[in-house]
Amino acid sequence: MGPNETERAERADVQAVSQHWPGPRTIAIVNAKGGAGKTPTTVLLAAVFARYGGAGVLTWDNNQTRGTLGWRTEQGPHDATVLELLPQVERLLGTGAQSADLAHFVHHQTRDRFDVLRSKPTALSADQRVDASDVDAIHQVASKYYRLIFVDSGNDESDPMWLRMIDHTDQLVVATTTRDDHAEAGALLLEALTSRDQHGADLASQAVVVVTQADPRASRSDIERVVNGYRDLAREARTIPYDPAMVDGVLRYGSLRPVTRRAWLGAAAAVARGL
Repeated sequence: MGPNETERAERADVQAVSQHWPGPRTIAIVNAKGGAGKTPTTVLLAAVFARYGGAGVLTWDNNQTRGTLGWRTEQGPHDATVLELLPQVERLLGTGAQSADLAHFVHHQTRDRFDVLRSKPTALSADQRVDASDVDAIHQVASKYYRLIFVDSGNDESDPMWLRMIDHTDQLVVATTTRDDHAEAGALLLEALTSRDQHGADLASQAVVVVTQADPRASRSDIERVVNGYRDLAREARTIPYDPAMVDGVLRYGSLRPVTRRAWLGAAAAVARGL
């Protein structure tokens, strides 16, 4: 007996996220509203690509205002953040540097097999000011050592580091919940990118939207309303069901319900089709 349609679709999604592309790819996860699901989307997309496609996947907290990527991921045997990496950029880009040197600065996820470059959420933005040239430097290092770079962004679309992130982005992912303010903020962001320049317009038209059901009381019609609202703005919209394992604490792909894991695999395959 051959595989049925459901099995074939899952195999196709696994194939999509398992491949390796020539040259590094940068995926930015965005929404101008806090709490819209950017960090969970960053973590779980990276987990899918790393679990199925192997090593070489980085998540990077490109946020000067209380970025929470470090809080939702496993900590390594040190406290290093992007602030400790920046002074070492020249050395890491040198010919004598080795990939294992990155272990001083990134936090490896032992179950999900990707690395995390943290910001320092306990510091004020004035104490960890990162400008556009710093974003270029960090991206150079990330591109040298990793094949996929998932960037968890801040909420300020006018921040130079946010705008420079967009310049380096190959695939845009809009994270949103079923809340109207989250969905509207994501839509306005795509419209703003469309009018910014040709690169922004291309990113917006090919964006993938990930709609997370953060509220267990949200109805199917609530989810469909958000998806339909993005139909003419983005390439594809994917939905993620409510899962208590996504609410608090460290996020791990294996802790999710089977139906949630399948939804994240589908969302990751949609991202892969844009790379």
